[in-house]
Amino acid sequence: MIELIEKTMLAGIGAISLTQKKAEDLISDLRSQFNLSEEKGRELFDKLQQTARDNQKKLQEVAQNEVVAACERLGLVTRDEFDKVRKKVQHLEKQLKEAGK
Repeated sequence: MIELIEKTMLAGIGAISLTQKKAEDLISDLRSQFNLSEEKGRELFDKLQQTARDNQKKLQEVAQNEVVAACERLGLVTRDEFDKVRKKVQHLEKQLKEAGK
């Protein structure tokens, strides 16, 4: 389940990279069709890049939330919860060992 979500997230990031290349091509086309200056073309490209970065962050957040929700639905514990239980077991084992002396 987690692997599927991870693959989906990586595909989304790959799509964003592909989108960046397409954005560069689009800007080039727009510059030639509408006689945009180098500066205006760069501004538009920078804006598209920032939008892509923002979308990537949103995608990562959504994927992370989905992983957490999936783990909760499956009844899986978090790393922190596991570590707390492990420490408690170690503490109890130590108490049992000392009580048996």
